This record gives sequence, C-alpha cells and structure tokens, in this order.
Amino acid sequence: MKEPTFVILETGGIGYEIKVSLNTYTAIKNEEACKLHTYLHVKEDAHTLYGFFEPTEKSLFLLLISISGIGPSTALMMFSSLSTEEIKNAIATENVTVIKGVKGIGLKTAQRVILELKDKVRKEEWISADNEQIEGGSHNTIRSEALSALVTLGINKQQAEKSIESILQNTDEQITLEELIKRALKRP
Repeated sequence: MKEPTFVILETGGIGYEIKVSLNTYTAIKNEEACKLHTYLHVKEDAHTLYGFFEPTEKSLFLLLISISGIGPSTALMMFSSLSTEEIKNAIATENVTVIKGVKGIGLKTAQRVILELKDKVRKEEWISADNEQIEGGSHNTIRSEALSALVTLGINKQQAEKSIESILQNTDEQITLEELIKRALKRP
C-alpha cells in the first residue's frame, strides 16, 4: 500500500509503516517493486521508519536531523517541499529564503542549517559534480553549482558570478558543469 506520506511494507504477515517524502512517493507510486533506503528513528515512545528512493536523499536527511531544531518530521517536510538538489543548492548558495520557505522552519533554524551544512554540501557537490549538460531549465542549477564550486575554491563570489554569466552568454554549444568551472578558472 502506498500513500503520499507513507508506504506499508508487508513481510511475513507483518506490515511496517515507512514514512516517505512526496519526492520518494512520486518516484515509487507506479512501481510494483522498488528498493527504499531506510532509517530507523528511535525515541522513548516510538520506533519510526523513514524511507528514501535515492541514497543522496537519505544522506542529506541524516545531515539535516543532526542539526538542533530539525527533527525527522521537519526534514521530511523539507523533502516534500523541495528536491534534494534544491535543498543542497539553497544551502551551498546560503539562500536562507528558500529554506525558510519550508513550513515549520523559521529564520534562525534556516540560518543554523546553512551555517552547519554549507561546507559539507559544497564539498560533496564538488566531489560529485557530474557532467550534466546545460539545457534550458537546468541552466540555473548548473550556474548555481558552478558558483558554489568557484566560491569554495576561493574565488570572490561577485567575480565568479560575472565569469559564469559571461561564459554562458558567449557559448552557443552545450557545456558541462566541469567545463564551465574550468573556463571560469581560466578567466582573468
């Protein structure tokens, strides 16, 4: 059984409720069989299972719940409101407004999330930077990922933004994230 907020996993005649985000539900709603990456949250009064379709969503979930003021329910709300990439980009670019826009998260909590996770997220994005092509809608995502990587490398944010914008305006062909960063590093 699948619902937008949970799935029931039946095994050996016992049903286990696994709480999921809307992102995970969307990914699995039409699947007959799928794999969920789970996390068991233990409290005095309850043992709760949380399920994630993507391992990156689970990893970011664990980082989020390590922050004071962010519990599993709030973290799940974040994943129901934003995609994993949107959350990572908001943290990496220190966009408090995006994080504060999630129900249940105030200004101080949003600032704490950014303060405690920005270095981890930026490092992870740099290591896992894929060769995603810039096309239409992903243009802003690649721009923000490149900006994050350049700032992490010690480039002034305004200078990095100007370089990226100039490269994107003067490039007719598709460009990978890696190539965009390399070209921006070569600019004076």
